[in-house]
Amino acid sequence: MSTGFFNVPIAVNEPVKSYAPGSEEREALQAVLQELRSKEIEVPMYIGSKKVKSENKVAMRPPHDHGHVLGYYHKSDKSHVSQAIEAALAAKENWENLSWEHRASIFLKAADLIAGPYRYKLNAATMLGQSKNAYQAEIDSACEIIDFLRFNVEYMTEIYAQQPESSAGIWNRLEQRPLEGFIYALTPFNFTAIAGNLQTSCAMMGNVVVWKPSKTQVYSANVLMEIFKEAGVPDGVINLIYPSGPEAAEVIFSHPDFAGIHFTGSTEVFQSIWKAIGNNIHQYKSYPRIVGETGGKDFIMVHKSADPSVVSTAISRGAFEYQGQKCSAASRAYIPSNLWNEVTSSVVEDVKSFKMGPIEDFSNFVNAVIDEASFDNIAGYLDRAKEDADAEILIGGGYDKSKGYFIEPTVIVAKDPKYATMCEELFGPVITIYKYDEDKFEETLELLDGTSIYALTGAIISQDRYAVALATRKLKNAAGNFYINDKPTGAVVGQQPFGGSRGSGTNDKAGSMLNLLRWVSPRTIKETFVPPTDYRYPFLGE
Repeated sequence: MSTGFFNVPIAVNEPVKSYAPGSEEREALQAVLQELRSKEIEVPMYIGSKKVKSENKVAMRPPHDHGHVLGYYHKSDKSHVSQAIEAALAAKENWENLSWEHRASIFLKAADLIAGPYRYKLNAATMLGQSKNAYQAEIDSACEIIDFLRFNVEYMTEIYAQQPESSAGIWNRLEQRPLEGFIYALTPFNFTAIAGNLQTSCAMMGNVVVWKPSKTQVYSANVLMEIFKEAGVPDGVINLIYPSGPEAAEVIFSHPDFAGIHFTGSTEVFQSIWKAIGNNIHQYKSYPRIVGETGGKDFIMVHKSADPSVVSTAISRGAFEYQGQKCSAASRAYIPSNLWNEVTSSVVEDVKSFKMGPIEDFSNFVNAVIDEASFDNIAGYLDRAKEDADAEILIGGGYDKSKGYFIEPTVIVAKDPKYATMCEELFGPVITIYKYDEDKFEETLELLDGTSIYALTGAIISQDRYAVALATRKLKNAAGNFYINDKPTGAVVGQQPFGGSRGSGTNDKAGSMLNLLRWVSPRTIKETFVPPTDYRYPFLGE
């Protein structure tokens, strides 16, 4: 067999298109949006080589126009979960024995398909199914998933290249084996890129996967699966199903070949998964890998030296882009008394200028939240804030779900630094701000650190380097991704590997080599060229 040591194309971040008026990409995207809206589709399950349908069809509707039907997906039951596991295990031997460069080629091709012929279809599907505006879709379902695929291929080769030292007469080798069994990828609605990365990062390392997307992301998940198939992912390597969470859990977490879970979602669900795995640990052939990125109560900490315009922009973008439904969205801010009036007036001015409405109108900065359950939850917090003595709504607070699930961008002023919306994750276009004494910066850092169970992202805004250094040190455990003089969102693959700890997950850093290492099991091989033939060591001599 011919072979060689291969260098993969150097990974670079995909350029972000602007979609400015008159641009070619704007016209192309608008045409695809119109085309997708004009027809209803049926989304099957993808199990092995089959496109499987069930008797239970579920409508897919745009969150900003829930009277419109984009199509239907075929809901899975426990039998489909079992079939997906069987298909994955049947594909395992051939897939893990395929040379790494062929796996690399498949996912590099997928990246190029997204960058080229599928760019506007995947972006449009994300916009329609998840109510994400054109720019937010571009940085997610085009650029970030492309970056995940290309950089992960590069990280994969670096992992395989890491080898131990050898001494005289000995050759030491290290190989990275796929995990023994199948991986369960449980993916969220808010980023198509995450939905595409959680299963491909595992599959790239030679694993087989059962993939369950969020029910509100199935529309774009189907496009991802089309891309993977065209790129050459073999049947059974990635199996796409749509069961309820409890039904999937019942089958998957009791299966002896369950080898790991790659998860992004709520802290509560992840903790229940961890508990189920622990209760069933005696049933598995190996200890499963548990990798999860969960909730956040992401912060902006402002020092008295900060530029007020930098602060207000960080709040306006960090809190309200994609309706605050990013895991990293700014959800609480601590503003010193000397900057309070200037910052709050600037934020109010920004929010008043926002346009809110459907994604088809590219001038809308804010669109709908994902579904009715999310809408009702956020509305409940807003109603409480209107009544509570410890809170005041500075701007926003309105909501309407007659046409779509629209929540006004809202700024709550908390008089109590431990008020509910300073501590609890809302996952919507709401930020709570707290005014602190400008001379109590260090005490406020300690307050911030002890307020929330989460530790995903956070930012310090300051022109005083001593204050930046102090905040960086004091808040070292408060955020896995920490930003200096910027909003706490917008991590870029290859630049800021993403993940947090505490209640925010296992901090295995998606978009880095660290994450890929979780999906392999190393084997050390020692070969001795001239082995000894006598058990006696020299020290035994008289």
